[in-house]
Amino acid sequence: MRLEFETCDVFTDTRFGGNPLAIVHGGSALDGAAMQRVAREFNLSETVFVLPPDAEGAAARIRIFVPGAEIPFAGHPNVGTAVMLARRLLVTGDRLALDQKAGRVEARLSRDAAGLVVGAEITAPLPFATTADLAPAAVAACLGLPEAAVLTATHPPVVGGCGNSMAFAELADLAALAAATPDTAAFRRHLPESLCVGIHLHVALPDGRRRARMFGPLVGVPEDPATGSANVGLAGLLLQAGGGDRLALEVEQGIEMGRPSGLAVRAWRDDAGAIRAAVGGGVVAVSTGWMEV
Repeated sequence: MRLEFETCDVFTDTRFGGNPLAIVHGGSALDGAAMQRVAREFNLSETVFVLPPDAEGAAARIRIFVPGAEIPFAGHPNVGTAVMLARRLLVTGDRLALDQKAGRVEARLSRDAAGLVVGAEITAPLPFATTADLAPAAVAACLGLPEAAVLTATHPPVVGGCGNSMAFAELADLAALAAATPDTAAFRRHLPESLCVGIHLHVALPDGRRRARMFGPLVGVPEDPATGSANVGLAGLLLQAGGGDRLALEVEQGIEMGRPSGLAVRAWRDDAGAIRAAVGGGVVAVSTGWMEV
């Protein structure tokens, strides 16, 4: 079977920055195991399979794979797929909906002066919620850091998210963030795949922004250059911890990897008091091709 694919860089306006994404078209006949093999072949943080929609109002149904597992939701696959599919389908409006295991995700499209779709913002499919507390010592062990490097004043280390389960921890400074090195054996003890996809670390910057790193060694992601699902969770967590009705934040990620990424995240309380969150950024097309499966 011959399948068409394209790749793009997400959360950047510069080719070879941001987080690369593979998008595979025409794979409806593949089962999950075959899709997983294709994802391992690309070996990117995520690979998306675009399938025909099975519900009214969606442009497509998508399945999202990291190299080691299928996941129900992720940010950069939705942002990247929304932009590339809008171009492919010649969408003239400013909205595009994608269905996935975590639910429906609506993308709000942005265009350049010539009308080309160049970015998108997506709202996470589920409200922010925490599911487990973590001991600072366990987090430190997973990262090869002293326990004192893991802060608890803003929020204690927790597991939570908005459709994808992630561990979150704030570190003391940029030096600690740069020194963080995942210990796979410690991840298996303290942060197994059954608990979360990986851990999202963040540090406050003097100008109000944050710098982040995400490690998911047990799902085949040694480090992710830009993690939309983790950063919507971070926005939700910071709003929950700080109180208030809304929060807007710029996050830089991928700096230590040489793939600088910029994510605009925001969180707010809906009419029922639940915390919702959104993430957006630019997308740059990189390649197109065919593969045999």
